[in-house]
Amino acid sequence: MTRVVRQDALADLADVPATSRWARNGAVRLHLLDYGGDGVPLVILPGITSPAICMDFVARALTDLVRPVVVDVRGRGLSDSGPGYTLADYAGDALAVLDLFEDPLLLGHSMGARIAAVTATRRPLRGTVLVDPPMSGPDRGPYPTTLTAFLGQLDQAVAGTTADEVALSWPRWPRREQELRARWLSSCDREAVAETHRGFETEDFFATWSQVPAPTTLLYGADSPVVTAAGAKEAAEANPAAALVEIPDAGHMVFWDTPEAALDLLRKALVPLL
Repeated sequence: MTRVVRQDALADLADVPATSRWARNGAVRLHLLDYGGDGVPLVILPGITSPAICMDFVARALTDLVRPVVVDVRGRGLSDSGPGYTLADYAGDALAVLDLFEDPLLLGHSMGARIAAVTATRRPLRGTVLVDPPMSGPDRGPYPTTLTAFLGQLDQAVAGTTADEVALSWPRWPRREQELRARWLSSCDREAVAETHRGFETEDFFATWSQVPAPTTLLYGADSPVVTAAGAKEAAEANPAAALVEIPDAGHMVFWDTPEAALDLLRKALVPLL
């Protein structure tokens, strides 16, 4: 299915206090939102169906602390689709972005957290923060959101969804975030979503997580179906040098579910790395 970048979605960029920049990994061109400033660069990798602008509210909350740079991951937003969507493909893109900055930090949410884990094993970083990474994988059961559900939401977005329809699935989200998802979800490549979801169940997060060097923090929602209590316990045992921080009353979409608490705990995780 053809990706659709709506005119009203592009107009959203006029209200974002960031500059569009580009990176390239081979033939794949990657769009970035660079919030500027003199702080330590923080490269941010969003989730499976979250173009960069969907994390604008997270980036804005950090501009006094760091220089946020949010990536349109391949197959989303204004970045190119790619010939592959494995963790290795995504990590190659992340490395290309990180090479633009000196001594950067890396933050990933959901899919982005899995990418950040792989990337952190491939080059030195000032530090990493992983937020609610999918811990499903071989012999670990399915990812809690089905591919059918993801593709149904994508089809609805391409046909023309609204913030009210998004609110039916995500009632806790701030209204602006529901509106942005309604306008930007259709920019996600169907194959990218399908292949990434397959990777959630075939690529082993823990094999990489155990190798992620310190300093690293894993933030997770107390009510997340993605990082369960058992998963958090296993993560702590697999990487004893990592800090694990539970975010009260948050599900998998931690920043959207409990913005104030999640952003406060994220800031506390970043401060020692500056």
